[in-house]
Amino acid sequence: MKLTNEGIKDRAAWEAKGYSLPKYNREEIIVNTKQNPVWIHFGAGNIFRAFQANVVEELINQGVMNTGLIVAEGYDYEIIEKYNRPCDDLSILATLKADGTVEKKVIGSIVESCILDEEDEREIERLREIFRNPSLQMVSFTITEKGYKTRAYMDKVVGLILERFKAGAFPISIVSMDNCSHNGDKLKEAVVEIAKDWYNEGKCDNDFVNYITNPSVVAFPLTMIDKITPRPDDTVKKMLIADGVEGAEPIVTSKNTYVANFVNAEETEYLVIEDLFPNGRPALEKGGVIFTDRETVDKTEKMKVCTCLNPLHTALAIFGCLLGYNTIHDEMEDEALKRLVTKLGKEEGMKVVVDPKVLSPDEFLDAVLTKRLPNPFMPDTPQRIACDTSQKLPIRFGETIKAYRSSSSLSTESLKIVPLVLAGYLRYLEGIDDNGKQFEQSPDPLLEELKGLPAKDVLKRQDVFGVDLYSDGLAKKVLAIHSEMKGVGNIRKELEAV
Repeated sequence: MKLTNEGIKDRAAWEAKGYSLPKYNREEIIVNTKQNPVWIHFGAGNIFRAFQANVVEELINQGVMNTGLIVAEGYDYEIIEKYNRPCDDLSILATLKADGTVEKKVIGSIVESCILDEEDEREIERLREIFRNPSLQMVSFTITEKGYKTRAYMDKVVGLILERFKAGAFPISIVSMDNCSHNGDKLKEAVVEIAKDWYNEGKCDNDFVNYITNPSVVAFPLTMIDKITPRPDDTVKKMLIADGVEGAEPIVTSKNTYVANFVNAEETEYLVIEDLFPNGRPALEKGGVIFTDRETVDKTEKMKVCTCLNPLHTALAIFGCLLGYNTIHDEMEDEALKRLVTKLGKEEGMKVVVDPKVLSPDEFLDAVLTKRLPNPFMPDTPQRIACDTSQKLPIRFGETIKAYRSSSSLSTESLKIVPLVLAGYLRYLEGIDDNGKQFEQSPDPLLEELKGLPAKDVLKRQDVFGVDLYSDGLAKKVLAIHSEMKGVGNIRKELEAV
């Protein structure tokens, strides 16, 4: 079973192994897309293939859309060269469900792949053609927040937007779908900064700056995206090979990207987008995407990041490292850790949750606790999630502390789980687990600096915790718990007492 246009013509072979295939004439979709592109996406990674591409797949299957997706890669060209093009841009999505079943699906909605390489005239000219086309409605990104700070990458993107301006100043929506706070604002800031620099250097007219700063013509909506898509899993690879799928062995590129003809992902997913599309947009709401106003997008992000998911992840990351766990789902088999994150979310977080209305915080949290974190198919690790913890604590816990302090009916004196997690972080910084053995902490820009400080001084760092922990009794409570955690076996004792 070969994942190519020719290979999937043998529908019976694929379907006999449980794979669903495109239900449309893919050649027609390819022609339509090349003539009238609607959506181009930068970042040919796993979340795009598992989420956005699958939404479009369903909409093409339903007849809601008659064009597909174009993907462009500007960081690791080997993704396109070694996976996309040899597979005719087809991909296998393995959805790993919490009940232990796997849904296997061939995705055909990505119909063209491009390389953002200005040194290759053929590649860059094709991208210019796409940007010059009035039909283009959306340019989206999953290149990580770091990508917007990479001048070489963003220079190329702004160059393509300049092509659109020169072709007729056509409207467009430029959409960050990266998992970072106020992502649209960060993307706009990067684009506008470059445009202004170019104007000052005489590389463009001020009219171009006016074009990209006019939200009725060029929009930068906020989004909130949530879906766990780990790198290709060995269990899934073996399953596909046993099915007879050729080329399922992942390739590691020279830039250390794991590339395979499949992507594995959890079933739960959320994409909430500020509805700013001056050139129109596809009817993605028919595929489960939520369109709303800016304030509501902001609230969904705060709900996720401050209460319903990210604080739980960080708590499991810290204690997972301290207790020697290697997977998040194994931690959720530990009754003490399961109780910890349940109380953190349901008892302490929910009292100050921001309710966005378009998503239910209770339902979101229940899915996290019962489906997402315990999913044995999702091989996420506490060590990965523990990366950059010092940068995450201000939002994931500092905002909850602020909300308690500003409430007329709540007090931080009632908090038990938040101080326990912060005490765990102090112990984590020491690099000694509950068995008294050393472990290597995950990468963090402040790690070496914080490791060198006494615990009482770490707690003075408002840049780490987002608040002054000494302005009430929180710091004292955290230090007391941390003191009880010293020695062998005492981290477990503190968790069991929750």
